[in-house]
Amino acid sequence: MQNKKHIQPLMEQAQKLFRHCRQCSYKTRERYFTAFKRFLIYLSATYGLQKIANISGKHLSAYVRYMQENNLSASTIKTDLAAIRFWHDQVSQAKHRLPDNKELDLERRIYRGVDRTWTEEEFNYMVSIANEQNRSDYAAAMILSRYMGLRIHEVFRVDALAAKMAIESGLLTIKGKGGKIRGIPCHPQIEHVLERHLEFTIPGQKLLLPMDKKTHHAIKELQQFIADNRPPRHGRPITFHGLRHMYAVEAYQRLIADGASQAVARLQVSRWLGHERPEITEIYLASIR
Repeated sequence: MQNKKHIQPLMEQAQKLFRHCRQCSYKTRERYFTAFKRFLIYLSATYGLQKIANISGKHLSAYVRYMQENNLSASTIKTDLAAIRFWHDQVSQAKHRLPDNKELDLERRIYRGVDRTWTEEEFNYMVSIANEQNRSDYAAAMILSRYMGLRIHEVFRVDALAAKMAIESGLLTIKGKGGKIRGIPCHPQIEHVLERHLEFTIPGQKLLLPMDKKTHHAIKELQQFIADNRPPRHGRPITFHGLRHMYAVEAYQRLIADGASQAVARLQVSRWLGHERPEITEIYLASIR
């Protein structure tokens, strides 16, 4: 980033806008102003821009790419864009109209997804390594995530009662992120896994979490196991989360094969994953897009 001398003209102009603005609550203006200043710092460093009135669509589009490259969330990107447009609207002699999210094709760009999906060969390899190292619990965790779409912390939440009810009813009930409870239809591949671990799990105990171990420790150890044993791969390395991508692709394709529309399939997979928005499914379907 450039030094204060280069950014000073933009900041002085921004402060003038802030002093004269009375729209929204003070808290909202302050939050928007913080986001706007981040944008101005980026413009000064990247384009050497000296006047807020000269901000154009190309600057906004470039900043979206910059935020994405820095792994900012979709909600953060949208909030920052709202802030930028808010303050740009305060400029009396702005030279350019800023494009809206639709013109930026923001939904597609934010939810384009990164292919994290494991291949069948990678999955079989990792499960076999776990079994060779006498870690049937790790093998079971990967099977549960691949065939049921469970997050890593959800895998360790499955207890004896939930497993028994899943076998009997064909529906696994799980408490997920934010305390949301969802039911997931059981895949035939998991029944023998649940039955095997129920044999040595007492009532009330977690299926894959030893009584003397904290969940966060178990999660770190499983993640480390994957990091230590995963096969070489071009691009991003495989992570446990990639098993949810594998589940999403297979569940989506089954629904389509059964006659569901793409919209219905995306929504249903989103719900099984513990989300409520069908556009989120697009992230998980990157390997078939």
